[in-house]
Amino acid sequence: MPAKSKAQQKAAGAALSAKRGERSTSSLKGASRSMVKSMSEKELHEMAATKRKGKPERVRNR
Repeated sequence: MPAKSKAQQKAAGAALSAKRGERSTSSLKGASRSMVKSMSEKELHEMAATKRKGKPERVRNR
């Protein structure tokens, strides 16, 4: 599942590093903290590896 925005891609990257043990989970905030618990390492990698070109900074919920 590719990221829909740059912010989502960055949050997935932070969550992935915590999932791998490179960063503490307590240092995460917001969406990245919940991503660690709810997503697998493979899903996080797919989202974090999304190209940023052409993506908006943020996508607002409707």
